[in-house]
Amino acid sequence: MMTFDRSLVTLDGRRGLVTGIANDQSIAWGCAKAFRALGAELAVTYLNEKARPYVEPLAEELEAGILVPLDLGNEGELEAVFERIGREWGRLDFLLHSIAFAPREDLQGRVVDCSKAGFLQAMAISCWSFIRMAKLAEPLMDRGGALFCMTYYGSQMVVENYNLMGPVKAALESAARYMAAELGPKGIRVYAISPGPLKTRAASGIGHFDELLAKAQEKAPLHSLVSVEDVGMATAYLATDAARLITGETIYIDGGYHIID
Repeated sequence: MMTFDRSLVTLDGRRGLVTGIANDQSIAWGCAKAFRALGAELAVTYLNEKARPYVEPLAEELEAGILVPLDLGNEGELEAVFERIGREWGRLDFLLHSIAFAPREDLQGRVVDCSKAGFLQAMAISCWSFIRMAKLAEPLMDRGGALFCMTYYGSQMVVENYNLMGPVKAALESAARYMAAELGPKGIRVYAISPGPLKTRAASGIGHFDELLAKAQEKAPLHSLVSVEDVGMATAYLATDAARLITGETIYIDGGYHIID
């Protein structure tokens, strides 16, 4: 009889960085809870002092040993996060990049009308920062690790009102594939996680979002919207050794919505 090593599905003794928690509706929060449930020790970031009162209680619930500010618009702040992790932990086993931004006027208009500044800002914060995080994490992952970013189906198909974020997320998914190829020899895996529509703070900037939610629930084969907990459980599994031979993939957690025309 074939046996299954249950010890593979654990994060005991692992340490991970979670970015992008804004409140208890955030995808990053769902992932952080799942990482912690599997035994991981976490470092958590918050955007700024205005956001800290919302994030700090969640970090305490996670028993996070490190809580640090991270505004990607502030020069050197990302490097400071990794400097502290290196100083206090000396290593890192996984990280979650759950950060995206585009100026409202560029996000709500046509792609062909977007400003150069808005496009570059959206790319820098939503895509390039993941590449930069990987670069900073690489020396801390000398025993291998896992890198996660958050994407959406609008990267592959034209989704009404998703606009500028479509090309940005397409670039992010492509970057994840190239990073997987480059870092794979070091045992570092890379995943783009693509949840179905979720009512998050980030989604509030997308026009007619309630219509998008209704369409997703109606058309998805499982006829169910996903929750941040659904995304978290699947992502946490990918961080374990049970998923050690999966990399470079865009992982859809959307009830099957992306397979339907």
